[in-house]
Amino acid sequence: MPNSPPTPKMTAPLSHSVVVRTIDPSQPLQWLGRAWRDMTRCGWISVVHGVAMALVGALMLWVAHDRFWFMAGAFSGFLLVGPVLATSLYALSRGLERGQKPSFSVVLKTWLNWQGGRIQVWGEAQWRLVRFGVLLALAGTAWVLISAGLITWLAPVPIPTPMAFVEHVVLAKEGWLFEAWLALGGALVAPIFASTVITIPLLLDRKISIGQAIAASWQVIFANPLPMAIWGALIMVLTFVGFATALIGLVLLVPLLGHASWHAYRDLLDVTGLPEREKN
Repeated sequence: MPNSPPTPKMTAPLSHSVVVRTIDPSQPLQWLGRAWRDMTRCGWISVVHGVAMALVGALMLWVAHDRFWFMAGAFSGFLLVGPVLATSLYALSRGLERGQKPSFSVVLKTWLNWQGGRIQVWGEAQWRLVRFGVLLALAGTAWVLISAGLITWLAPVPIPTPMAFVEHVVLAKEGWLFEAWLALGGALVAPIFASTVITIPLLLDRKISIGQAIAASWQVIFANPLPMAIWGALIMVLTFVGFATALIGLVLLVPLLGHASWHAYRDLLDVTGLPEREKN
């Protein structure tokens, strides 16, 4: 069923074909509601994405349980590249919006360019998504290196394990290391969130460059600071719940956030003036 988008507020300066809409602060909750409906319609096809993410997370824990900074790096990369890994969830929601029946062939087509019973050569659109995923992975790596440098430099003792981090950084009775670490993380994560909030769905849906898609994402943040802050907080809380439940919660929360991100894109941008990446 098509969305009922809010009234457009501004036109992106990079292209008169992209219009950024203003939304109500309660809109992120509506995205989650629509996402749940998409999940129920897609069934196991959506849930298998969450299962895959949970298994990857469990593998990371098993490999890096005694290597704190390696584990931190792996999970940071895991979280930052998550929007790219959810691309086929966006494609499923787009198909439902167009009245198409959900099927696993949508997933195969998204990742393998599977058409006519065989894998087709990737085009520029697929490579744009890959390049953007690499950029996110590099951003995650940079954050871990900077974070490790800060802790190694200022911590009173070496921090080799998660428990040592909790004891000597999080629960430290003196100093401001944990607060500085949080501030640094916020300063680095905020621009990454601003650069990704609608970028992947836009790259999937329309013919547009990575730079233009990132610019549109920033304009969405500037036009809707409060709703986007609420949306970012919801993502962080639900992700924390997924990890706090021994990764089991990710089975449902990954597809929920993936489908919701598609609806966020549809409500926040009017891109009817841009050519579609594919008609069918």
